[in-house]
Amino acid sequence: MRNSNVAEKTLETYDFDLARFWDPEKFASVKSFAETKETPLLLISLDVVRRKFEDLRAQLPFAKIFYALKANPMKEIILLLHELGSNFDTASRYEIDMLLGLGVSPDRISFGNTIKKAADIAYAHRKGVRTFATDSFDDLHKIAENAPGSRVFFRILTEGTGSDWPLSRKFGAHPDLLYSLILECPRLGLLPYGLSFHVGSQQRDIGQWDSSISHCKYLFDSAAAKGIQLSMINLGGGLPANYLEPTLTQEEYTTEIHRFLTEDFGEKLPEIWIEPGRSLVADAGVLVTEIVLIANKSRSRQDRWVFVDAGVFGGLIETLGESIRYPVYFDKTGPTEMVILAGPTCDSMDIMYERAKVPMPAGARAGDRVYFFTAGAYTQSYSSVGFNGFPPLKSCVLPE
Repeated sequence: MRNSNVAEKTLETYDFDLARFWDPEKFASVKSFAETKETPLLLISLDVVRRKFEDLRAQLPFAKIFYALKANPMKEIILLLHELGSNFDTASRYEIDMLLGLGVSPDRISFGNTIKKAADIAYAHRKGVRTFATDSFDDLHKIAENAPGSRVFFRILTEGTGSDWPLSRKFGAHPDLLYSLILECPRLGLLPYGLSFHVGSQQRDIGQWDSSISHCKYLFDSAAAKGIQLSMINLGGGLPANYLEPTLTQEEYTTEIHRFLTEDFGEKLPEIWIEPGRSLVADAGVLVTEIVLIANKSRSRQDRWVFVDAGVFGGLIETLGESIRYPVYFDKTGPTEMVILAGPTCDSMDIMYERAKVPMPAGARAGDRVYFFTAGAYTQSYSSVGFNGFPPLKSCVLPE
């Protein structure tokens, strides 16, 4: 009887464009560094983070950069960006404490989460934070009561169309509601400082910034008609990282964003902020994993399942719905078969790629290492604290 454990349909050879994601010579040193270390393990290149930050600063020299800490809160990254002059966007009192503990001044910290407890607002204010995001009357009143005299900026609701990981519905409000919030600020003793939006993470449609900036222009003009001068626009995140599906270059994004700003506001721009997260750290990361098991579910089906030791609950949650397509590299050669890639836990949600299968050299075996590129963002910070007893994803910095 024919052995049905080998897929009939194969490609001519396993062909992965390693150079598109990592310099082959440098990757050889990455493999060597990781060789004796236990997997799964996230490796971060600070050189890449530095280059990404400096590129963005050169492309948008008029913008203040607020690193979105949630993308990757490794202290080595924080210290590097602090040294380079970055500001920081935070989502909780715990992130604020992390930054303060590493020597970041509170005047370089923004509390950018629109969903926060009164006690946390008061805590941030006691620690010296004076800038808060908002999108509702309830939150605005909590800021007024617990952080008197603070600057507030108002988040505009966006649809996130065109992004791989949308951030719509939950955050932001319609411009008409924000207009009412802006007018309420003087009565509450708050400074209506500016506006923010987020077009969605890994946004592929640059035109989404155009639409959001035009909403900002409307609100700037409407507030000015009532004697309130807004001062700042926060462009949020959304700039791309180098995943499997290509995007335009970051320079093409920033050139167009600058054009959108000048078309609406002229050459004298308001203060511009930008909150990169993914675009600064994703390309800096390699997630090193190990094949635990290769299996078939039936003699009559060709589907091959490959289970690795990091999955949805171990740092790869953005594969839910196969939203983020990580480049997955098997360090083998030979004929290729398309496989389903899944994680190690006892949960049926722990499947990364099933509809769009992953090419794997047919000679791959349990114990082989598998590398996920562009893994520096939203991996360690998203991993569970101990689901099925698996520890949170570990990370370390690559020697440069």
